[in-house]
Amino acid sequence: MPSGAYLRYVALGDSQTEGLGDGDDTVGLRGFADRFAEHLAALEPALQYANLAVRGRTAGQVRTQQLGPALALRPDLATVVAGVNDLLRPRYDAAEVAGHLEEMFAALTDAGTHVVTLTFPDIAKIAPLARPLRSRVSDLNTRIRAAAARHGVAVAETGRQAVTTDPRLWTADRLHASALGHERIAAALAQAVHLPGSDDAWTPPLPPQRVPSRRQAAEAELRWAAAHLGPWLGRRLRGRSSGDARTAKRPRLLPVHATPDSAADTGRRPSP
Repeated sequence: MPSGAYLRYVALGDSQTEGLGDGDDTVGLRGFADRFAEHLAALEPALQYANLAVRGRTAGQVRTQQLGPALALRPDLATVVAGVNDLLRPRYDAAEVAGHLEEMFAALTDAGTHVVTLTFPDIAKIAPLARPLRSRVSDLNTRIRAAAARHGVAVAETGRQAVTTDPRLWTADRLHASALGHERIAAALAQAVHLPGSDDAWTPPLPPQRVPSRRQAAEAELRWAAAHLGPWLGRRLRGRSSGDARTAKRPRLLPVHATPDSAADTGRRPSP
C-alpha cells in the first residue's frame, strides 16, 4: 500500500492511546492517536478512524477486549501500545506481557493490517522514585523490538530519544504525556510508517530550562508521591482501576473530525 493511502485506522491501547494528558474528560481528550489520525487524514481525507483504548488496561486486557473488535473493523493500519500498566505492578511477568503484544501483532498483520508500535522512555529520568523499574522498561523495549521484527511491525523509537524524558513532555503525574508529548509521539509514528512529509523533526531537544536544586528536586518528588503515586497505589490495593466503568471513546470507524455520540465521547457507559 502506498505511504499515506490508509483508509481505516484503529488504535488499541491504554490511557496514552486514549489521550490522557491532552485535554480532559470535560472538553474531550485528543492524544497521540487522534493527532496521528490527523496526519493520516491530511494525506487521505477519506480516512476513517476508531480508538478502542481505555485507561488502566493491561496488555492482556487490551488483547482480550480490543483485538477482536479491532479485527472486525478490518483496519489497514493499527497502532498497538500497551505494557506500562503491567510493568508498574509488583507481579510483573515480562514474557507474558510481550506475549500478549506479539499475539496482537501476529493477528493484525495476518489479517493484512499494517501495524505500528513504539518503545518506552527511561521512566527513571521522568520520575526518579521509579528508578527500580528502569530495567523492566529496557527489557520490555527489547522484547517489543524483537516481536515487531518477527511480524513486520513498524516501531517508533520514542524510547531512544533523550527529548522524550524532558519533563515538559509529561503531565504532573509523570505517567501521561502532555499535549506537547502527544504531539511528538504522533510525529514519531508518522515517521515510523514513512508518511510523506514526515521526518525526525520530533527528536531535537527543547530549549534549556533552569535545573532545580537538590532540595527543590527532593520536594518535587515528595509532592508527586503524595499527589499521584499514593492514590495510584491505593487503587491497586483496592483492586480498582482508573478505567473501571469506562468504554472506548471512539468504538466505531468515523471520519477523523466527526464527533462520536455523547456516550462514547465521554468514555462512560450510558445509564440503563
